[in-house]
Amino acid sequence: MGQKLKIGGWIAAGAVAGALTTVSLQTVARGSLAPLPLEELQQLAAVFGMVKTDYVEPVDEKKLISDAISGMVAGLDPHSQYFDKKSFKEFREGTTGRFVGVGIEISQEDGLVKVVSPIEGSPAFRAGLKPNDLITKIDDTAVRGLTLNEAVKRMRGEANTKVLLTIYRKDENRTFPVTITREEIRTQSVRGKVFEPGYAWIRLSQFQERTVDDFVKKVEEIYKQEPNLKGLVLDLRNDPGGLLDAAVAISAAFLPENVTVVSTDGQLAESKAVYKAAPEFYQRRAGSDPLRGLPAALKTVPLVVLVNEGSASASEIVAGALQDHKRATVMGSQTFGKGSVQTVRPLGPDTGLKITTARYYTPSGASIQAKGIVPNVLVDESAEGSPYAALRMREADLEKHLASGQGPEVKDSEREKARDEARKRLEEEAKKPPQDRKVPEFGSDQDFPLVQAFNRLKGQPVLVSKTQVIVDNKEEKKEN
Repeated sequence: MGQKLKIGGWIAAGAVAGALTTVSLQTVARGSLAPLPLEELQQLAAVFGMVKTDYVEPVDEKKLISDAISGMVAGLDPHSQYFDKKSFKEFREGTTGRFVGVGIEISQEDGLVKVVSPIEGSPAFRAGLKPNDLITKIDDTAVRGLTLNEAVKRMRGEANTKVLLTIYRKDENRTFPVTITREEIRTQSVRGKVFEPGYAWIRLSQFQERTVDDFVKKVEEIYKQEPNLKGLVLDLRNDPGGLLDAAVAISAAFLPENVTVVSTDGQLAESKAVYKAAPEFYQRRAGSDPLRGLPAALKTVPLVVLVNEGSASASEIVAGALQDHKRATVMGSQTFGKGSVQTVRPLGPDTGLKITTARYYTPSGASIQAKGIVPNVLVDESAEGSPYAALRMREADLEKHLASGQGPEVKDSEREKARDEARKRLEEEAKKPPQDRKVPEFGSDQDFPLVQAFNRLKGQPVLVSKTQVIVDNKEEKKEN
C-alpha cells in the first residue's frame, strides 16, 4: 500500500466546488482504449470547423478545445472538472492550506454563490461575512450565470488587491456591498482547548498537509494540561474535507490498529482499495509515523464527534469509521453526502483532468454518496431548533449528482414538506425589521451542540433535535 501511494501521488477528499474534493493525483498509462466513436468525433470536428469559419467574430482555437473538454467533463457530475493552467494551480494551493483570496468556503444555490463558512481569521471573516450569505455580484459581474469555478477565479487574485462583493443576507432581507482586500490565506485547520476540567474540544476545519502534525501537537498540549482526560469532542462541523491520508490518520489515532477505516470501489483495479488504521496507509515519509507520539489514552477516551450539513467527504470518512467501529457517538445533523473519489490526471505540465473514479464505503459497507452519515444523536443548532436546516444544499440536491449505487434514490416527501415549511418561516422572518443576529462561535460556552456533546460525555440529559428530517439512508451494503 505504501508503494501504491508513492506511485499514485497524494489523495484528497472534499465537499463541493469551491472546497476540496476527493482526489488521487496520478499519471497512468492506458495499455488499451475502447474503440473511438469515429462518427461522433467527425461531428465534433465539423462543429469546430463551423465555429472557426462561420462565427460572427474570430475565436481562439485553444479556447474552443478547452471549452469543449470542460463541457464534456462538467456533464458527468458536480465534482469532475477540467483544470486549465490557473485553476490547476489554485487546486494545488487548496491542499496546502495557502492561497491568495478572500477566505471563504462556498457552494452554489439558486445560481448564486453561497457562503458555506468564512475561514477563521481571513479577510472575509473580518469583514463580517456569515454562513448562508449569498454573493450576487463580484465587482461589476453578476454571479448568476457563472459557474462556481468562474466565480472562484474572479474572487482570487494578487495579494493586496481589492474585490467588491455584493451580499444578500436572507435572514435580514437586505443587500449590501463589502470591499475585501485579498491576502494570502493560511488556514489553521486545527484548533482546540480544555473546555472545562476533565473535558476537551478539538476542531478540524479542513484536512490539509499540516493537519495531522498539528492535531498531534494539539492533543499533546491538551494531555499535558489535563493528563486525566475524561472526555473529548472531535468537532467536524463545516469541515468540507481535504486529504484522504489525513482523514485515515485522524481515524487511526482513535481506532485499534489495522481495522478498516474506509474502502473504495470503481471500474479500475486501482479504484478498488481498502484503507486501514496502520501507518502504511497514511504516512508520507518512509519510517515516520506521525501518530507515534500520541498518548495511549487517546485510544480509549470517551469520544463524541460533532457533524452537520457542512461536514463532507474526509469528515464523513472519519465520522463513519468511528461510528461503525462504535468508537464514538456521532452527534449533530446528517452530513453532506459527498462520498465519491476523484482522480486528477495531469494532461500536460500545467493542466489536468479531475474525474470521478470510485465511491467511498464505511467499514460496514454502507455508501456515503448522496446519503451522508446519520448521527447517533440528532442535535439542533440552538435550543430553539434548526428552523432552516431543510433548506441547506446537500450532495443529493446537486444537479447530475452520482447516485449511491445501493438501490434507486427515493424522493423524500417528508424532507420536501420540511423545506416548504422552512421557506414559509423564512418569508415570515423577512417581513420583520432587520436585526443583528450573532451566531455563537464554535468552541464557545454558547455553542449549543457542543454543550450537548459534553452533556453526553458527562452522562447528563441531552436536548435532542426538534426539527430535523433525515434524508433516506437505508442500511444497504456494498456487493462484493
